[in-house]
Amino acid sequence: MTAVETQVQYTTTYVTTEEYMTQEEDWDRDLLLDPAWEKQQRKTFTAWCNSHLRKAGTQIENIEEDFRNGLKLMLLLEVISGERLPKPDKGKMRFHKIANVNKALDFICSKGVKLVSIGAEEIVDGNVKMTLGMIWTIILRFAIQDISVEETSAKEGLLLWCQRKTAPYRNVNVQNFHISWKDGLALCALIHRHRPDLIDYSKLRKDDPIGNLNTAFEVAEKFLDIPKMLDAEDIVNTPKPDEKAIMTYVSCFYHAFAGAEQAETAANRICKVLAVNQENERLMEEYEKLASELLEWIRRTIPWLENRVAEQTMRAMQQKLEDFRDYRRVHKPPRVQEKCQLEINFNTLQTKLRLSNRPAFMPSEGKMVSDIANAWKGLEQVEKGYEEWLLTEIRRLERLDHLAEKFKQKCALHESWTAGKEDLLAQKDYESASLMEIRALMRKHEAFESDLAAHQDRVEQIAAIAQELNELDYHDAATVNSRCQGICDQWDNLGTLTQKRRDALERVEKLWETIDQLYLEFAKRAAPFNNWMDGAMEDLQDMFIVHSIEEIQSLITAHDQFKATLPEADKERMATLGIQNEIMKIAQTYGIKLSGINPYTNLSPQDISNKWEAVKHLVPLRDQMLQEEVARQQANERLRRQFAAQANIIGPWIQTKMEEIGHVSVDIAGSLEEQMNNLKQYEQNIINYKSNIDKLEGDHQLIQEALIFDNKHTNYTMEHIRVGWEQLLTTIARTINEVENQILTRDAKGISQEQLNEFRASFNHFDRKRNGMMDPDDFRACLISMGYDLGEVEFARIMTLVDPNNTGVVTFQAFIDFMTRETAETDTAEQVMASFKILASDKTYITVDELRRELPPEQAEYCISRMTKYIGADAPPGALDYISFSSALYGESDL
Repeated sequence: MTAVETQVQYTTTYVTTEEYMTQEEDWDRDLLLDPAWEKQQRKTFTAWCNSHLRKAGTQIENIEEDFRNGLKLMLLLEVISGERLPKPDKGKMRFHKIANVNKALDFICSKGVKLVSIGAEEIVDGNVKMTLGMIWTIILRFAIQDISVEETSAKEGLLLWCQRKTAPYRNVNVQNFHISWKDGLALCALIHRHRPDLIDYSKLRKDDPIGNLNTAFEVAEKFLDIPKMLDAEDIVNTPKPDEKAIMTYVSCFYHAFAGAEQAETAANRICKVLAVNQENERLMEEYEKLASELLEWIRRTIPWLENRVAEQTMRAMQQKLEDFRDYRRVHKPPRVQEKCQLEINFNTLQTKLRLSNRPAFMPSEGKMVSDIANAWKGLEQVEKGYEEWLLTEIRRLERLDHLAEKFKQKCALHESWTAGKEDLLAQKDYESASLMEIRALMRKHEAFESDLAAHQDRVEQIAAIAQELNELDYHDAATVNSRCQGICDQWDNLGTLTQKRRDALERVEKLWETIDQLYLEFAKRAAPFNNWMDGAMEDLQDMFIVHSIEEIQSLITAHDQFKATLPEADKERMATLGIQNEIMKIAQTYGIKLSGINPYTNLSPQDISNKWEAVKHLVPLRDQMLQEEVARQQANERLRRQFAAQANIIGPWIQTKMEEIGHVSVDIAGSLEEQMNNLKQYEQNIINYKSNIDKLEGDHQLIQEALIFDNKHTNYTMEHIRVGWEQLLTTIARTINEVENQILTRDAKGISQEQLNEFRASFNHFDRKRNGMMDPDDFRACLISMGYDLGEVEFARIMTLVDPNNTGVVTFQAFIDFMTRETAETDTAEQVMASFKILASDKTYITVDELRRELPPEQAEYCISRMTKYIGADAPPGALDYISFSSALYGESDL
């Protein structure tokens, strides 16, 4: 027997005996009046009855006449049912015949068959139509009804059986029990499928239907003990052969090949088990490969990260940092994906093994998920230490570079300031100076002394920086020390020269008594007024950044206050310029020759006037800038309100949808499909709402372009809305996935909706946090409430099943898996062993030829490569031990 079959999906319909017979009540009675159909049914039904009656040593010649007394009818029912009927009446009167026929009809009714319009009187009277209908009812009940193929029965089961058996054959397409059989190829295909030695199918022709039909009838009668029930000419010459006649004849083939069907069922079971085992082994090999590669990469990477040899230059250390960042961006992310995929494959494999009743997968030593997690943790610890070391070294080199640059800048500033100071202090210009010049020189010298004292801090800073560079082991410390020493020596010399010049000026100053108070007073008043104008000009030209109407109003108020001070400032200006006017008046009065330069200040009356005019020019410009900013802030306020109006609607809407989805996910009302439909509708409503989010994004874009950073009219930011929207999409997708998984579990395990609702109710009752997870104590309480008698050891075993990763919580999916595993029926080693026993014809061993004949090539070679040789004197060479192989599939010892 070949294992080639075409996979076809059929719609399964479950019909009770009474319902099926009810469907046949409306059988085409009028068609029986067709002579061709009546002839086919007479011949077929007569042959079928005789195939059973000859077991009792009798037969019938005329179907409507030989059953009239009820005796052979009762005998036929006893033969086909294997039961005894009531003792028949021996008389030959009409009422005796009616009584016998009624006993037969009562027996048929006792088997769950509802007879409609068929009475004993009609059978006794020889009514052909009713007699044929009665025989067809008997055939349906005892020859066709018990046919079952893949959960389909009776007519549908027989049709499915024919379709599966003839699928591989050319020119055969069985769709019904009439015209699909006219060319005879379907019957020949059925015989060749089970007994290829009886017919050479390759020599048959579709254009020879009579030859094909006669070949099938003769072979079936000669070798299969199936009597000839049909005439080839009647079938070919009839546009639509009688369906009941064809079904009756084909059912004989089904019963003749019932034993081969049992072997095929066993082969299918083995194929299913072996396919699961092959897939599991592939996943195991893939896990081992991924784990080995990932661990090898970690082993190679850790020594590189443990290297702590520092570089001498900033560029070299930055290159190390760039290499590390390249590792983070390029090399590590694919490994993170591999690690994640490894964990997913491991969990998927364990789930498949658990669902197929296989032992849990134990990876090779050192390749457990926990081992990989520990190795990864060690890698991240070393990685963190390496990053910290890199940053510390870079900060140290940055500090050195910063200090060196700072040292150079301060030295350059100091050397620039001291340039020419020694020559200046050595001059004796005071010997020929006038009084004003002497006083100016004295004041200038005092200012120099103040400046010199101020520069003392810079010299100290230069020395401190040089010391720190030496402490941090700066590579060019010798140059730094040499330059620092030169600056310190020069500083000591400046101090000596300064003191000598002061002594000389103080000796000359006693010769002069007149002092020009006006110059001094001008300088004292001009300087602060000049500083005030500088500050005012700086404030009037200062760039401002405001974010609200209130802030710009505050600036306008401050500007108005400034404008109020202008009259008083103008008075100060006039008073300061009045001092200069007084100087000019005294010079003219006493004939004093002025040099035109105030020895106490570089400010001139013209400088004061020019700056005052500049201040007056900037005031209206400042007014214009403030008013433009007021207009901009008003526009920004409108944008804020526009954004807030939408955000205050969208934010609560997202929260409401999140709560509704949460209620749907825990609601046990309705079926899982109804929950799925509700969730799909929620998902569609959410997707339809996306346009509101896009509009809000547009408003947010306008706000960003306007550089608006706050909004007092709403607590929602665009980031809050985006995060909430993404969480909403993620939640609805995850909830739909959970319901889909529950449907898959329900269908795979064969549990009812009521059981799922009961499981959900129990889970919700003990899920105190309402987060879709139970802690171990709540899970224990839930199991106890459902009738489990739990000890510590048993509860620990259950926890390893529902929480294999030791997360400390039990999800609803894990809870469903556990509860369904407690009740679902799965394949066992004994069932697989029994299937192999059928293929081996009840022997304790199986041969290679038997495996290749009964199984598909891939599964056959898989078994041959893994089965051990059978040890026993009664076996031929090369016999295989299927018993130990079946036990090994489920991780059990030999039974």
